[in-house]
Amino acid sequence: MNSMEQTAVFAQEMPLEAVPAEIGLPFAIILGLLFGSFLNCMAMRIVRGENWVSGRSRCPSCGHVLGAADLIPVLSFLFLRGKCRYCGKKISPRYPITELLFAVITACIYLRAGVSVLTIRLFVYACCLFALSLTDLEARIIPNGCLLLALVTWAATEPFLFTGWTDFWLHVGAMIGAAVLILLLVLVMDAVLKKDSMGGGDIKLIAVLGLYTGAVGMMFLLFFASILGIFYAAARGRLKHGEAVAFGPFLAASGLFMALWGEIPVEWYLRLAGFVQ
Repeated sequence: MNSMEQTAVFAQEMPLEAVPAEIGLPFAIILGLLFGSFLNCMAMRIVRGENWVSGRSRCPSCGHVLGAADLIPVLSFLFLRGKCRYCGKKISPRYPITELLFAVITACIYLRAGVSVLTIRLFVYACCLFALSLTDLEARIIPNGCLLLALVTWAATEPFLFTGWTDFWLHVGAMIGAAVLILLLVLVMDAVLKKDSMGGGDIKLIAVLGLYTGAVGMMFLLFFASILGIFYAAARGRLKHGEAVAFGPFLAASGLFMALWGEIPVEWYLRLAGFVQ
């Protein structure tokens, strides 16, 4: 048994201390609300080309610096009745919506993995996907930093979640294979349509998703993302006018779904194909 396999066995035999659900779940929800607020603010600053690491939060309408009482996720919006305390202008519902949405995501991660190394991997992965979804929706930007952090997190946690070299190389192969195949398809589509069919950020995102999802899971991920994208475009009337749609959020949503519950469709497919009994 090599050192990586020994580390994985140790991690499985010595799991992190179990936390009762009545404590862990509320903590996960609060953590999700806080990070949902942070990620939303970070995405907005990235879109505006501002420094997202430092600087006080300000009202987007009047520019007044916000106090601690103005920054409580969801509750501040409710107490202020959706209006700025200083100028009275309406606060975008984007703030409570993103906070609540990420709280739900964090709760799902906790229910799926409890308190473990897998939870750390999934949480950072979700943060990266959530942030890039917001920037892509608003400005068609997929920050390289989000993709790099997801890659580093996978590599850092892999020794503790290692299940064998076969599975390891299948995931690495899925990352490389998905990127190459999509790139070739995009080049062909660009030549046929005489315009860009997919941005470079989407291709890099697909590569990262392949690393987390694996080969078979990637097939379902692309299928789910395409269905979501088509429904969204149809609902917004984009199909009729041939307008481009930001594909990153649908890739991200499908990637997160596959990370949490991907074994369900994958196992169904493997059984249907006769690979497992």
